[in-house]
Amino acid sequence: MPGAPSQRILVADDDADIIEALRLLLKNEGYQTEAVKSPAAAIKAVEARDYALALVDLNYARDTTSGKEGLDLLSRLQSVDPTLPVVIMTAWANVELAVEAMRRGARDFIAKPWENMRLLAIVRNQVELGGAMRAYRRLEQEAQLLRGKQGPALIAQSAAMRPVLELIARVGPSEANVLITGENGTGKGLVAQAIHGVSPRAGHPFISVNMGGLPEGVFESELFGHVRGAFTDAKGDRAGRFELAEGGSLFMDEIGNIPAAQQAKLLRALERGEFERVGSSRTMRVDVRLISATNSDIAAEVAAGRFRQDLLFRLNTIQIHLPPLRERREDIDLLAQHFLGRHVERYRKPITGFDEEAARALRAHAWPGNVRELNHAVERGVLMATGKTVRAADLALNAPSAAPVLDDMSLDEVEAYLIKKTLARCDGNARKAAESLGLSRSAFYRRLEKYGL
Repeated sequence: MPGAPSQRILVADDDADIIEALRLLLKNEGYQTEAVKSPAAAIKAVEARDYALALVDLNYARDTTSGKEGLDLLSRLQSVDPTLPVVIMTAWANVELAVEAMRRGARDFIAKPWENMRLLAIVRNQVELGGAMRAYRRLEQEAQLLRGKQGPALIAQSAAMRPVLELIARVGPSEANVLITGENGTGKGLVAQAIHGVSPRAGHPFISVNMGGLPEGVFESELFGHVRGAFTDAKGDRAGRFELAEGGSLFMDEIGNIPAAQQAKLLRALERGEFERVGSSRTMRVDVRLISATNSDIAAEVAAGRFRQDLLFRLNTIQIHLPPLRERREDIDLLAQHFLGRHVERYRKPITGFDEEAARALRAHAWPGNVRELNHAVERGVLMATGKTVRAADLALNAPSAAPVLDDMSLDEVEAYLIKKTLARCDGNARKAAESLGLSRSAFYRRLEKYGL
């Protein structure tokens, strides 16, 4: 699919003619190029999005032929994304530069002017190898969940979480469909990954889809795929989430917010175990384990006629309920320390912990947003801290309850604040909050994702 990370190539070069030549050459091979003209812009681009490959010039300053700028950029790119394949380009090719570039992690070395066939062969090979490496690392990480190789994936020592851990251990290795329930931010997605990680399917894909955020017009295409020409924007064949999850697990988040018409389409696929891509009559069958999640009171949704009982039966072989953070306060210190370590490393700040007042504030807070809110609070504390420890003021835990000064807020901040207040008023029920705000279900979920809520 054009524009997807698997087809997107970053070109870092200060020569407009080189950029245009690469754009035209790679476009004919189905790649989309994005160009930057400085090392700083290249770093910013890689931090912002994923690329299949980076083609990086060694020299940027005028009259410079040392290659130092490009070598330094190469090292920095490797620190931002170790899986990104980087191919070095230069008009001043020599053995020493090539050896040094390869030593610093470059996958290959192209001299200008290049031979088109050789350049395209290098691009194809490195894109393929880079994709395989990323897939391997993802699967390896999924397989290591709950096995202690990266520290505890599920940080839970409280009595309230013990039944959850026991169910994961017992149900994970089976083929049973699992429904995970709990408030927003309790970690339902992490539990789904943990179930997959201890199952025989751990070496196969874990595919996630936010069902509540799918607009009705693309529901079937996202889940079942489509063929070229099936609708206006269908410029090529595309696999759906069911196909992508072949042999592995499909995690359907926010399952309780699917409209009735879409519930019927999903039930049909689950009952028959087969489906057709949009625009195709060819029936497909895949081997997929279903894990779903909702923050809704699903029994009440069934009773009100908003969710099909027969669909619930298909999804709910085993149910795992996640308690809110306020019911597992023994885990707050452990979670806060875990998030602190992660954000200290990410932002490279010399912070050693929380001061006593901050630790007390963390334990005392109500955490309506649960673990997700705790993570965001710690991240904010790390960013705001000026000393070796995070202070209570850095966490700003009372800020949501205080009346904000709208004149001092951006439009995004006002919208995020309003959504938070509405969710709290609706006891975390996303459907009710969306209706209260006059938003469609998919538009509301897009905003939740945008603001990390």
